[in-house]
Amino acid sequence: MILRFTKMHGLGNDFVVIDLVTQRARLTEEQIRFLSDRHLGIGCDQLLLVEPPRTPEADFLYRIFNADGREVEQCGNGARCFARFVHENRLTAKNRILAETAGGLIELNLNNNATVTVNMGPPVFRPENIPFQAEQEASTYMLAINDTQYEISAVSMGNPHAVLLVENTDSAPVKKIGSKIECHARFPNKVNVGFMQIVDRKHIRLRVYERGVGETRACGTGACAAVVSGIERGLLDKAVRVDLPGGSLQIEWQGRNKPVLMTGEATSVFRGQVRL
Repeated sequence: MILRFTKMHGLGNDFVVIDLVTQRARLTEEQIRFLSDRHLGIGCDQLLLVEPPRTPEADFLYRIFNADGREVEQCGNGARCFARFVHENRLTAKNRILAETAGGLIELNLNNNATVTVNMGPPVFRPENIPFQAEQEASTYMLAINDTQYEISAVSMGNPHAVLLVENTDSAPVKKIGSKIECHARFPNKVNVGFMQIVDRKHIRLRVYERGVGETRACGTGACAAVVSGIERGLLDKAVRVDLPGGSLQIEWQGRNKPVLMTGEATSVFRGQVRL
């Protein structure tokens, strides 16, 4: 089987995108791990599939697989690449696209300045819906790792996130602590872990340890979760620039029950074919 693919990235968070609207394939976990492997395959943080919609209101089905082969609910940087992909490959002429994901329906808007704005929908705080094990909803929770307690915020942006405040992202123990929080028993589906440094009320720095991947150069849903966490704690304004290792995103959120808007770039790198 030979598949056409496109390599893309959003702020250095990189993807292999495969059109399954005009091609037919059913990829196994083993094949996804091979395609994601940076030494033996193409290499990516996540593999994205473009499929026909399952619901009448959606334009496409958007599926996301981590490099470990596991399907996940949402990916914000991938969503921007998804929108650019379907437009560049003439799968749609629309500038406003509705995509069905495992985490729900999202709205993608292609802007005139080559950026994409994603309406990520409202964040989810109820612990059982994140999912996160807690007796009741709170703005922060204490999480025990070995003999140390860490204060986190827990929120879902279609996928689960834990957010920690740090003094400096450069020296934050992203790999050491991120890997432990990712697999913590209180997060039954594992969790993405954000390390947030507040520069001022309109500006943060962020590093993210993504579940099933490790630290990536950028994480769109992680940026959304961090800003939401900061606003909920009274530390940030409603529009915030998020600086990640791969670049910057603009995140806006007007408060409870309102959608989170994420704006940033999406870039095509190269196209090719791969034999499976």
